[in-house]
Amino acid sequence: MTDTATTGTPSAPAPTPAAAPNSSLSRLRIDRGGPVPKAGGKGGRRRLPWGWIAVGTVAVAGVAAKLLIPQAVPVQTAAVVTSTPSQQFVQLTASGYVVAQRRASVASKATGRLVELNVREGSAVKQGDLIARLDASDVRAAIVSAQASVRQAEAGVRQAEVELANAEAELARSKGLQAQGFISPQAVDATQTRVNAARAAKASAQAGLEVARAQVQVQRVAENFTEIRAPFDGVVLVKNANVGDIITPLSSAAGTTGAVVTMADMRTLEVEADVSEGSLAKARIGQPVEITLDALPGVRFMGQVGGLVPTVDRAKATVTTKVRFQQIDPRILPEMSAKVSFLSQPITVADQQPVLAVNPKALAQADGQTVVWRVRAESAAGGAASAVAPAVGATPTLRAEAVPVKAGRTLGEVREVTPLKAGALASGDKVVVQAEGVLKAGVAVRPAEQ
Repeated sequence: MTDTATTGTPSAPAPTPAAAPNSSLSRLRIDRGGPVPKAGGKGGRRRLPWGWIAVGTVAVAGVAAKLLIPQAVPVQTAAVVTSTPSQQFVQLTASGYVVAQRRASVASKATGRLVELNVREGSAVKQGDLIARLDASDVRAAIVSAQASVRQAEAGVRQAEVELANAEAELARSKGLQAQGFISPQAVDATQTRVNAARAAKASAQAGLEVARAQVQVQRVAENFTEIRAPFDGVVLVKNANVGDIITPLSSAAGTTGAVVTMADMRTLEVEADVSEGSLAKARIGQPVEITLDALPGVRFMGQVGGLVPTVDRAKATVTTKVRFQQIDPRILPEMSAKVSFLSQPITVADQQPVLAVNPKALAQADGQTVVWRVRAESAAGGAASAVAPAVGATPTLRAEAVPVKAGRTLGEVREVTPLKAGALASGDKVVVQAEGVLKAGVAVRPAEQ
């Protein structure tokens, strides 16, 4: 009682020593069914941000890879081409077509049905060879009639000759009788008149005979018109008619044909090239040229300018140039498209041999020698590198490779190159003409953005 009154408040009982440990252990229980406390909440625990850690790790790895792995050098490339030394002498180029200077559409002056055709496209014929024949039955009948007229005229001539002989004999007797005084001069004059008439009759019969013979000749000429023959040595280009067609000259009637075949003398082939009016000063007669044909891309023909047509095409502002082949090749055919290069000087066969050439910007210096940087492709799996693109579906890696070369002549817009190692460079290979970085052997490259 005394202690209570002194303090004024009841004193709390002293805790037992085991009370505090039991309270701490109760807070360390594992709650297996209750909700998980939020991170940072009162009485909760903080969870680690694993997603952000993963993103940061990837970003750091990417930066490290970009810094440690060499980047592909952007480059611009051009193809290795095949050119010829003769291109350095080219002053002017023109396009045109192969034509035959000697060409004919073979027809007949006669009209008739085609009964025989002895040629087809590509047939070689000689001058005078029979190409076709028309129905000549009516002409043969006319010949027989004309021959009969000749025989009749010959008989008339013989009769006139007999009458003339009788008249002349009678005139001779009359003159003898007149000399003896048995007949009068008037009787002799009558006999003379008869002789003159007989002579005129004989001349008329002779003329009739000539006319009859001429008619026979006319019909024979008409018969020749039914035989269509080659006018010169050449090759049949087009067959315009078939057996059974009606052939008639200078006619546009339906169902009729004029020319039977079209042929050309292949020895007179030449190129007709159109030269612009502004470049006409660069072309002259006798000038050497080089001819290439689209149908024969790997062959070059030498020739010369044979003539210039003395007129200008007003619509195209061009002048037609006649270019002759130095030597005719059997593979050259009419109407082939051609390209003509007008040269400043004659060329040789060696000047027409193909060589490798590149853009002059592709030439570079490396290790004290002239090189071109060839772009080669290798597979993503690390296979052997090749200048040829990898298989379809593979991811190629482009790398630069130094190919030592010897630079040669300037051939137009390209430069001749000769690889120091045979086969190290081929037409169609890609070489670097401009790089946006330093090129080394094996360095990765990629096409530069245009």
